[in-house]
Amino acid sequence: MVLEALISPLKAEKKPWETLILGFVYSVIAIGLSLWIFEEQASLVSVFLISIAAIPLVYSTFKLEEEKDITLEKERGVLKEHSKAIAFLIFLFCGIVLAYVLAYLLLPAAQTGHLFSLQHSTITEINSNAQSSNALFSRIFLNNMKVLTFCIVFSLFYGAGAIFILTWNGSVIAAAMGNFIRENLSTYAGAAGLKGISGYLHTFSLSLLRYSIHGIPEIGAYFIACLAGGIISVAIIRHDLSTKKFEKIIFDTSNLLLIAVIVLFIAALLESYVILPNF
Repeated sequence: MVLEALISPLKAEKKPWETLILGFVYSVIAIGLSLWIFEEQASLVSVFLISIAAIPLVYSTFKLEEEKDITLEKERGVLKEHSKAIAFLIFLFCGIVLAYVLAYLLLPAAQTGHLFSLQHSTITEINSNAQSSNALFSRIFLNNMKVLTFCIVFSLFYGAGAIFILTWNGSVIAAAMGNFIRENLSTYAGAAGLKGISGYLHTFSLSLLRYSIHGIPEIGAYFIACLAGGIISVAIIRHDLSTKKFEKIIFDTSNLLLIAVIVLFIAALLESYVILPNF
């Protein structure tokens, strides 16, 4: 009750950066509780706890955006309003990733091993399938489309349940970023003064650049899909399927899904032809 009452969708749309702090707080509490109570299963339990904390905000957002679909007439206005929700949800996701990255870097090795055990397995599986850029693009895009489909299905049948998939992806990204930072920081471990400081800053900025260029549009596409599925889910509960309002909602969510696929395609291009060959 305490965590879910911290912010409303309307307030989050006005001050989206506050959801970054909220995502960070959710994650710190979840990571601490999972390592304290369920240490051996912390890699999955922490994701569940973060998802549980975020579901009230995400579901309230779905309800608010469904109301906008009904009340706003112009399609451009509807999409502009939806973009506000997508923006603060991305900030929420960034707060989650930030907390996981710091946990990866600051926690003792034993606790890090428990917290990221499944994430490390996922990263190892992904890295073992190195291919040419064209084949890599196809694999990345198809895999991302599979995640997009899961987001739609989960949000449609489980309401805000798709937040679990996104939180899981966030923990995997954080593990990859943390590992990248640790490996590159070792280069500057013995350096002193300005050289050491600049080396650390270079490593952190390089990690941020490596994962944000394709990661932000990719996660944005997933949230757009979640929003579309969630709006339809709320509409089915609230309205007769044969009404004109429902027809408008289907039209609007179809546009959202088309935008999500286009953004995901661009993100896959960036990852395959820009990020992986150069980093």
